[in-house]
Amino acid sequence: MPRINNSIVIREDIEKVFNITNDISKWNELFSDYHNNKILNIEKEGRFTKIVFELGKGDSTWKSYRLLDHKEYTAIAQRIEPMFPFLYMHLTWYYEHHPEGTLMTWVQDFELDPGFREPLDKVTEKMDKNTKINQENIKKTIEENMHSLIK
Repeated sequence: MPRINNSIVIREDIEKVFNITNDISKWNELFSDYHNNKILNIEKEGRFTKIVFELGKGDSTWKSYRLLDHKEYTAIAQRIEPMFPFLYMHLTWYYEHHPEGTLMTWVQDFELDPGFREPLDKVTEKMDKNTKINQENIKKTIEENMHSLIK
């Protein structure tokens, strides 16, 4: 099973980083490659929030869900439909207190659909590179624009 695992330290409070990076309505500000972000449903109960949303990149759009644990500062996500080019795509984002702010780690576990023609090593390399770019962009955006991102 392919796995991508990347971390970055953001010089800001863990609760603020967690809330901002899990606010789907702000993803067009945080991610350079997502152009469509539409929340379809939100359910909150106790320490958990489940968000079902639609996300678009280029000419493709897909539906995902995200389960937020506000106590453990963890977000678990899974692509719902369409799955192609994946058989599955599971993401876990971990947030930890760090002396300089917040350590944010993204783990992506996935398997490509056998009908997808691009080689696994190329897809993994591209996803790893994009993850690092997105984490850097999020870090910069939060550290430089915190006041405009807070509700």
